[in-house]
Amino acid sequence: MSLSVLVADDSKLSRRSVIRSLPQDLEYDITEATNGQEAINSLSESEFALILLDLTMPEVDGVGVLEFLHARPNMPNVIVISADFQPEKQKIVMSLGAKRFLRKPLDKEELAMALFELGYL
Repeated sequence: MSLSVLVADDSKLSRRSVIRSLPQDLEYDITEATNGQEAINSLSESEFALILLDLTMPEVDGVGVLEFLHARPNMPNVIVISADFQPEKQKIVMSLGAKRFLRKPLDKEELAMALFELGYL
């Protein structure tokens, strides 16, 4: 069985880096979103077990995506991956239900540890 993952980041390079950083121990069904509105559209159409979310994106930012998710029942696990690691921003995303906040550039080991702590590994 594969883990359904939504990777939302406006940078194709960042999305590829996140996908390559996923531990090889699992199988994934990956959907990519190039901005927050695409992420919301995907979330409206499909269920995801895990969302790997950037904060700074056009149309709707990562906080907007978290606000959308926070208002819905059965919120999936969200790991925010962002270069914007200001303490106030971290507080906001955690209050909206994000499970972890990882810094860019993404460290594969930190991602694996976060997935382990969330029960995926």
